[in-house]
Amino acid sequence: MSIVDPGRNAWRVEKATRLTVLIDGCNYYSQLENSLKLATRSITIVGWDFDGSIRLCPHHEDCSPLGDFLRELVDAKPGLMVRILVWSGALVHTPGATVPLLWGDKWEQCDRIIVKLDREHPLHASHHQKIVVIDDSLAFVGGMDLTVRRWDTCAHEETNEFRCHPDGTPHNPIHDVQMLVSGPAAAALGDLTRERWRIATGEELTASPPREMWIDGLGEDFRDVSVAIARTAPARNGRPAIEEVAELTADLLLAARRYIYIEAQYFTARIVRRVLAQSLAGREGPDIVVIATRAPHGHVERLIMNKNRDRLLRYLRRADKHNRLRMFYPVVAGTPSVCDLQIHSKVVIADDRWLRVGSANLNNRSMALDTECDVLLEATSDTERSAIASIRDRLVGEHLGAEAQLVSEAVRSERSLIRAIEELNGSGRGLRPFPELDLEGPVRPVVGTDILDPGPASRIV
Repeated sequence: MSIVDPGRNAWRVEKATRLTVLIDGCNYYSQLENSLKLATRSITIVGWDFDGSIRLCPHHEDCSPLGDFLRELVDAKPGLMVRILVWSGALVHTPGATVPLLWGDKWEQCDRIIVKLDREHPLHASHHQKIVVIDDSLAFVGGMDLTVRRWDTCAHEETNEFRCHPDGTPHNPIHDVQMLVSGPAAAALGDLTRERWRIATGEELTASPPREMWIDGLGEDFRDVSVAIARTAPARNGRPAIEEVAELTADLLLAARRYIYIEAQYFTARIVRRVLAQSLAGREGPDIVVIATRAPHGHVERLIMNKNRDRLLRYLRRADKHNRLRMFYPVVAGTPSVCDLQIHSKVVIADDRWLRVGSANLNNRSMALDTECDVLLEATSDTERSAIASIRDRLVGEHLGAEAQLVSEAVRSERSLIRAIEELNGSGRGLRPFPELDLEGPVRPVVGTDILDPGPASRIV
């Protein structure tokens, strides 16, 4: 039985004629560059942040900065429009350059490139969706903005000459995931971005006639599959709150029977607390594996997200009577203090049946306050289930420094995702358990959570 219920835990269900998962910035950015070259009518970029000075393929000597690249495209294609919608708080809170967003840059001096700041959000909220739509025929959605500190390879070396800011300053290893879809699913994401543009600017945009489009040489993980699109949006100017992501999160975690694999930048949501504690309480239930950043950056992260993650983990460990929970942080080499890998992805995979990729963190904000967009694939055949398992094994293998096939064989022989990880985990690159916490310590959210990380008002909390 499907867990998808349009109107409650999903906005729309549409067919993706092709769908593939792109792991890490190098893969996403290179395929984005290839797809942008295919655009003939429209490119729409919706993001939490945007920086036109980044290079999509810094390992290629002839790669232009993104802003210049977009200008080259519109100059070469008279019918092409580029629209970029960025959260207004990016002027203060994000890592990208502020001045070009506020005053413009040379590449923006064209009437077919329009950059707007989206101020239509409540105080303390953010526009957190990360979507690129090309001719209503291809669409990328996931955890990566087109900004600094997002590019890395799957090797996540401790040092990489191309993993740097536009000024050449290096940044730390980072892991992320983006999904690419074609067909009606891409057109639906085009509708979503047009609605965002209308609310932000008052301008009504016309959809482009979709066509079948794919990138030469790029394979696909799935063909002709239905996907559900789920959103979060706060109540605003008479528009009701949308909490589809929160509903879908609860339904997905409750439906799992064999395993739940999570990659999360943040892990604090009250919904997760309730649902996973319920799952762990039963004598039988899924293995639960959570991969998260050990030490998120920033004052709010340290003050709220870190402490609440530790309190949630303590709460779940108390509930884990049957030893089915593991929470890890990945390291690139053997010195965690130097080589922690930042997890920026937002992924949930369960039972080889469900694959969810999007922008929503597993924190309260993403369930209620910030605008979010996730895409869920629900397998209906053995071929699709095998493809979901393959994506899980690629992700786990990357963190362990092991081939995906080895992960697959270990899961099959051990009959457990947890035991497979423990079997393959090494002393160098690998996964480290979060430090043991005093189980008698506090488990309630810290003071200030309802201001900085507020959650849904719906029945699911």
